[in-house]
Amino acid sequence: MSAKTMTVAGVMSGTSADGIDVAVVRIAPGRLRPQITLLAHEAFPYPAALRRAVLDAMNAPKTSTAELARLNWRLGLAYAEAVSATLKRHKVKLDLIGCHGQTLYHQPRAVKYAGRSFACTWQAGEAAAIAAATGVPVVSNFRPADMLAGGQGAPLVPLLDYVLFADTRRGRVLQNIGGIANLTASPAGGSPQHLIAFDTGPGNMVMDALALELFNKQYDRNGAIAARGVVLEPVLAWALRHPYFKLKPPRTAGREQFGREYAAEFLRECKRHSNRPEDALATATALTAETIARSYKKYVHPRMKSRGVDYIVSGGGARNATLMAMLAQRLEPLGCELAASEEFGLPSEAKEAAAFALLAWQTWHRLPGNVPAATGARRAVILGQVTYA
Repeated sequence: MSAKTMTVAGVMSGTSADGIDVAVVRIAPGRLRPQITLLAHEAFPYPAALRRAVLDAMNAPKTSTAELARLNWRLGLAYAEAVSATLKRHKVKLDLIGCHGQTLYHQPRAVKYAGRSFACTWQAGEAAAIAAATGVPVVSNFRPADMLAGGQGAPLVPLLDYVLFADTRRGRVLQNIGGIANLTASPAGGSPQHLIAFDTGPGNMVMDALALELFNKQYDRNGAIAARGVVLEPVLAWALRHPYFKLKPPRTAGREQFGREYAAEFLRECKRHSNRPEDALATATALTAETIARSYKKYVHPRMKSRGVDYIVSGGGARNATLMAMLAQRLEPLGCELAASEEFGLPSEAKEAAAFALLAWQTWHRLPGNVPAATGARRAVILGQVTYA
């Protein structure tokens, strides 16, 4: 099948579970890589009741079949409404939709269950509801094909990182800071096989949990609360001993490692050393910065051959001035120049949604979408399932 130019909507809701991003892009085949133009981007917060249901279901020790079935359909309806509202505002005609879904559980390594050992994942959100409401085919369920080829099903954004940002003269690191923080590193002049990509650890997840618990705020706007606090070094040292940080890439993280149970344990540890809640938030912010910087220094820096490295940050964490200052303090001595993805033509909030638009375009043309160097898969595979309108 020869590739054709298409207008594709990418739909993303991340581990922060704060809402839905829709990015509409025009994708055209190119000589070396697809050409991508952002046409529109909209963000839709989850209604409070839906966000509560999502958070309750994530890594839940117990739930019911009825709850999960209802949540799957309710998310599908929410995605359909978000796409429809975006199309109404921007008057574009879609050819295809790529929807990541809401990750409720991600187990990238084999665990024994009912007599067999296997890895598994689940992204909720009924694709048929989106296709029926929009009249447009939907590609969804992107992770399983990579996992069945021996990968971890994540990260899946590296293909977009390469297509949009790879440079012949400068090394580029694309650092997304959502609920979980992940990076894609592209050495100067490298191919997709030279990419380095993995989850560095918690992004906003622990910070957001503490902001809600201690200050009744959804997040620490601009890092203002953390800026008033002092980093509790004994707690930071304790947190850095978490087994996740000993894993070599490829590696992937989620609420299973750094969700509500971890945040509660982190807070208890903070209270042993300080009764000032802002110190706990400052320490959680430092944990994100330190784990990003250590990941870069250990696994990426030795392989970046160019003199300068553009360290391009996206996601909600890019708006946290305290976090960005902590990152600059740690990364600039390593030759990194920090920048926001807006400076390279793509709003930070649109990036992951745009990635799933590209992956859907790849699937539609029966082209692989995973990057084995990033996920650990044995081979490149076509991702996702198509639901026709």
